[in-house]
Amino acid sequence: MTDEVAAALAAGRPVVALESTIISHGMPYPDNVAMALEVEAIVREAGAVPATIAVLGGIPRIGLSPDDLELLASDANVSKVSVRDLPYVVARGTHGATTVAATMRLAALAGIDVFVTGGLGGVHRGAAESFDVSADLGELATTPVTVVSAGVKSILDIGLTLELLETNSVPVLVHGSDEFPSFYSRSSGYAAPARIDSAAEVAAVMTAARTLGLTSGIVVANPIPVADEISAGRIGAVIDQALADLDALGIGGKDVTPYLLKRIVELTDGASLVANIALVRDNARFGAAIAVAHAR
Repeated sequence: MTDEVAAALAAGRPVVALESTIISHGMPYPDNVAMALEVEAIVREAGAVPATIAVLGGIPRIGLSPDDLELLASDANVSKVSVRDLPYVVARGTHGATTVAATMRLAALAGIDVFVTGGLGGVHRGAAESFDVSADLGELATTPVTVVSAGVKSILDIGLTLELLETNSVPVLVHGSDEFPSFYSRSSGYAAPARIDSAAEVAAVMTAARTLGLTSGIVVANPIPVADEISAGRIGAVIDQALADLDALGIGGKDVTPYLLKRIVELTDGASLVANIALVRDNARFGAAIAVAHAR
């Protein structure tokens, strides 16, 4: 843990966890390192301390230096690490970029209760045959961290993901909208399970959840800003093409999401990357505001 993060936690000041898979496997270089540095700056400007999380040389790290971020962004040997992979990567002393699930677990161990990411993992399309369900959902069911995202990634089955979150008693809050967002788009066709309109409201829900003894995480879906969204119709056609390309190549497992995100960037001539960066910026602002409100 960096001295900055340790001092903030000891003093009860707001800290925001940030994942590292989005750096290593979610965006191309050098956009990824520029985004990581900018997001940390946004969190600081909002009055909180950023804590980007990763495993470097087998050591879980809570807070990273600019050189660490550069390594994650450019080293092809950094593996994508979910919770199940943490013991293996730690034991072997290798580098790992943490997914939503792994970042939640390490954040909770460090005492950080607000985490900002781009999009959540969930139930993949065709999961009835493949059983492909993200470990993010299992972690949300058991780890008390509030996760701010732009909703579930558009490449997933959003309806089934919301059903599974309900089954696991995970509170799902949508910021400023009565509709659940779908990452690149503000609309998904699914109603918001619960609406909140301020960071203070989220902080109050966090306090109430812990008072009631809930041990699950909390999902805060923050829709992409209107000016930056890609319409549901446009992105839907692109995703269908990317999924068809995925099937033709026979890609599966943990390689699915990185491939699809990369292919969508290609099919949109970079528009999806611009939208992705915009929504991460906005999530960082709102997540930092939540951390500040909760620290009060």
